[in-house]
Amino acid sequence: MNIEGAVALVTGANRGIGKAFTSALVERGAKTVYAGARDPRTVGGPGVVPIELDVTNPAAIAAAARTCADVTLLVNNAGVVRGGPLVGAPGLDGAREEIEVNYFGTLAVTRAFAPVLAANGGGVIVNMLSVLSFLSFPAIGSYCASKAAAWSLTNGVRVELAEQGTLVVAVHAGYVDTDMAARVTGPKLAPAVVVAHALDAVEAGTEEVLVDPVSQQTKQALPRDLELLYPDVRSQWANHPLRAATAATGSAEPAA
Repeated sequence: MNIEGAVALVTGANRGIGKAFTSALVERGAKTVYAGARDPRTVGGPGVVPIELDVTNPAAIAAAARTCADVTLLVNNAGVVRGGPLVGAPGLDGAREEIEVNYFGTLAVTRAFAPVLAANGGGVIVNMLSVLSFLSFPAIGSYCASKAAAWSLTNGVRVELAEQGTLVVAVHAGYVDTDMAARVTGPKLAPAVVVAHALDAVEAGTEEVLVDPVSQQTKQALPRDLELLYPDVRSQWANHPLRAATAATGSAEPAA
């Protein structure tokens, strides 16, 4: 697909990677760039059309599909991270929200816009994933699980929508310099770099993007992940402050 002349919808467009997507799409000559956010007042700029869109709200998704019936490029970017271990978190609320937004939200928007893309010639879906789709680190274990689910979703949707001519692109990257990774110390990718790789893939017809060496090396290690990846994860977890919460028998919500 050529970005020039495309009609795009970006979810979670009010900041970070989503905002970088809207800017880059305008710069590359997209005809229309719909910027979806729960509060449309938080998005804007030259060439950008604000759209009210909460990916957990079926009515809002249906309304967006009606309003944006000319979309040829869907960017599923909306996501949340609440942090916390799988066992040591005080409850399941954070994990539920991550699955609700990162998995079910992506699925719901994809289901609503698949017929729109089909009617407009097939088009492209870009799903913003993560290196943590491939690897689970206990301190944010529930977030990792939601991204792994979204990766599996992406692979399944790609097969389902192939017949209608829809390209489905998975984008994996390490830490990106956004509010979501504000507490992370160490190297981070600029959002514009991630977006450039993603849009290059759209134009080249590439199904998977491994943006940085971290995502590339992690994906390569998957056939031997228990041997090559998880010893280091266990070593980091052994000294992590949240480990004590998991070890405390009363900290986790009891099984029903």
